[in-house]
Amino acid sequence: MIPFLDLKKINESYETAFQEKLKSVLETGRYILGNEVKEFETNFAKYCGTAYCIGTGNGFDALVLIFKAYIQLGKLQKGDEVIVPANTYIASILAILQADLIPVLVEPRLETYNINPDLMLEKITSKTKAILAVHLYGQLAEMDAINEIAVANDLLVIEDAAQAHGTIRNQESKIKNQKSSVAYSFYPGKNLGALGDGGAVTTNDSELAKTIQSLRNYGSETKYHNDHIGVNSRLDELQAAFLNVKLPNLDTENEKRRVIAKRYLSEINNDKIILPTVSLRGTKQSNHVFHLFVIRTQNRTNLQDYLYQNGIQTVIHYPIPPHNQKALSLWNHLSFPITQKIHDEVLSLPISPVLTMDEVCFVIAVLNKY
Repeated sequence: MIPFLDLKKINESYETAFQEKLKSVLETGRYILGNEVKEFETNFAKYCGTAYCIGTGNGFDALVLIFKAYIQLGKLQKGDEVIVPANTYIASILAILQADLIPVLVEPRLETYNINPDLMLEKITSKTKAILAVHLYGQLAEMDAINEIAVANDLLVIEDAAQAHGTIRNQESKIKNQKSSVAYSFYPGKNLGALGDGGAVTTNDSELAKTIQSLRNYGSETKYHNDHIGVNSRLDELQAAFLNVKLPNLDTENEKRRVIAKRYLSEINNDKIILPTVSLRGTKQSNHVFHLFVIRTQNRTNLQDYLYQNGIQTVIHYPIPPHNQKALSLWNHLSFPITQKIHDEVLSLPISPVLTMDEVCFVIAVLNKY
């Protein structure tokens, strides 16, 4: 069986380095906000091309803390509206709600699965104060258009890059924007994955960085002095240590994903299967890091069963759109036909740095015979 994602195999090559890091952390006796967290924050900020990185307990908290920090700074108020893609993973929407803000769902482009900027304008009201741009499946959203809309309407831009570690924009820099903030997740299955939960915020905004740094630690900058109503959401020292080991290989591992994706895109030839639309500019310059390789088909259950019977494991990201979830009952009456179509048809193929070319050939051959 070709697994959808073999995390054990991905992390095997790091085992010796992980053991050394574990020993080092044990010897320091510093397990919360120690040198490993500081080092990772420095390293990841440099990698992303931003001035600041603040480690958090997970990617969800990274988003929530951004929104709460903007509220603390007076740039948002509870009850403000935030535009968000209708087909995102529900965590993006829950983060908005957790901060007492109102999500406004906007349909994606069917071709790219990312939010359609052309549809944003009709959703902007006097209450709209921010846009949450989600780089779904690892492909950069249309940030030039989104930023133009944001500037014209005086809106904040927050980026959810939980699936987009290392995505390049304009062939020059990692995800970054002088006026934006970016949330990352280091959940084990991500392109840069820890061995447990972890997250981070990157930004060039010094005020925002300082506020998030306080909010993640009970609202405290100095021990026992609490300036804000904060939370406990700190990147774990040991997870930071593991991430410091893996970060130098991120670009190399992303490139392996792109090589596999290019083969899928050029060699899968079956009129029952719709391939993703991506913009590839050479082997090392892309707006997509292929956290997931997502195809569409009208008879998904049949295709998934066929692949499983032929020894290929696949996953559905995601079977139920957010507006149909019981947790979001206030939105259950709304209609998002493009989002619904995507959630009914998508299927994620195996793609990872440890997938062999023989396995890639097999996946392609089996799909072409379907």
